[in-house]
Amino acid sequence: MIEFITEKGLDNLHDARRIRQIVFVEEQGFVVEFDDIDEIATHTLLTVDGIPAGTGRVFPKEDNVYIIGRIAVLPQYRGRDLGKILVQELEEIAKAQKARTVVLSAQVRVKEFYEKMDYTAIGDAYLDEGCPHIKMQKTL
Repeated sequence: MIEFITEKGLDNLHDARRIRQIVFVEEQGFVVEFDDIDEIATHTLLTVDGIPAGTGRVFPKEDNVYIIGRIAVLPQYRGRDLGKILVQELEEIAKAQKARTVVLSAQVRVKEFYEKMDYTAIGDAYLDEGCPHIKMQKTL
């Protein structure tokens, strides 16, 4: 059974912090993983049969535009469409907060994943933490 635990800030979501540490820092080599946006963002923790498996966050940018990010699924849970389910949950959270558009920074290697979810690339690829990324957006 898939469930979500959602709250503002990361103070009580220690499992979300652990997942981000494993995926972004240990696996992908990011140097800066946690930032001041964590305080204002709404975070969700995806659990499978009560076990933490993935996480992501959403926060307002401007006039009904929200940013989705820090989407991470632990390696042992990949290939089960959990990334898609997690993104859809973050979109629903953004909608509930009056978002009309969501924007995210996707690693170029997963651009097609987001295109299948009706996201459109904006601009050119750029480097973030040494990894090629591209901005993508979707109208809700």
